[in-house]
Amino acid sequence: MPQNLILASTSRYRKALLEKLGLPFECAAPEVDESPQPGETAEALVARLAHAKAAAIANRVDHGLIIGSDQVCVCDGRILGKPATVDSAVAQLMAAQGRSVTFYTGLCVLDAVSGRAEQLVEPFTVHFRTLGEDAIRRYVEAEMPLDCAGSFKCEGMGIVLFKGLEGRDPNALIGLPLIGLIELLERHGLALP
Repeated sequence: MPQNLILASTSRYRKALLEKLGLPFECAAPEVDESPQPGETAEALVARLAHAKAAAIANRVDHGLIIGSDQVCVCDGRILGKPATVDSAVAQLMAAQGRSVTFYTGLCVLDAVSGRAEQLVEPFTVHFRTLGEDAIRRYVEAEMPLDCAGSFKCEGMGIVLFKGLEGRDPNALIGLPLIGLIELLERHGLALP
């Protein structure tokens, strides 16, 4: 019998990515406190939160594979959150100019019956061009990436901000590394295609 898949997220971006695999799935809100713990690294934070999100849903269901994911953006050793305002997005992108910014995406696939979890943290680095504040503001106002870590949408016009991308799966930038997810699903016995 095929496993029931549940995405522990209400993110429209993650939902759209998971739809690419052609598997039926449900979405559920995990309602997890995403605050970092004192001294927690970016990698440890996303791994912990991905597992916590999957576990929160697993506690509410009696079967299925639960997919949890979390992402942070790190610039100069500092974790950047979602900007929420135009001015914050412009400030984040100005700070990233001419620099490399690394995104860490934690991924967890948890079997609700056995409690067995398979996890990974997928890094992806974005190398930014150097642009003026006017160009950055035009980008932010055109695309309004206020709910995106790093203040851009790489699947849209955000590509104009970059001089290079480095990583095995560009889907990780959007919040759900599909290559890694396929590996974790296979470890749970779900073969694709």
